[in-house]
Amino acid sequence: MSVAFTKEEDTEAAAAFLPERPISSHPNLVTESGLAKLDAALAAAKEAVAMAQTQADLKTDRSVMARASRDFRYYAARRASAQLFQPTGDPDNVLFGRQVTFRREDGRTQSFRIVGEDEADAAQGTISHISPIAKALLGKRVGDFAPLNDAELEVIAVA
Repeated sequence: MSVAFTKEEDTEAAAAFLPERPISSHPNLVTESGLAKLDAALAAAKEAVAMAQTQADLKTDRSVMARASRDFRYYAARRASAQLFQPTGDPDNVLFGRQVTFRREDGRTQSFRIVGEDEADAAQGTISHISPIAKALLGKRVGDFAPLNDAELEVIAVA
């Protein structure tokens, strides 16, 4: 079939279709700062939808609206399922929301705060509660060893 017989609208509609952002099946635990970040992301997504609706070229470029709507649905779902969790109890126990410092077998020490999936950023010193390191360390206490693959991590501090 010649390109002359295709509809521009069909091409544009296909370009505007975006797959949904995947929603984790794990409990959506969040810290106070994580909840604030979700609220900010939801507000920004809502604003992006409003801005996309006012664009003059909305009929010719629906990809902006598609992206804004997809992000809004994602953050609305994540905010609706968010479960604020604040660690309580023994301060030497590794729990969600706490900072844990551990020593690897090669002598290196690392420190991460265990947080929710949406707020995790290893470069910023936070890891998700569903990450392998967090799973190995959760429930441990200062002085405990946690197996991780073929190695062990020693918990040296919790804050």
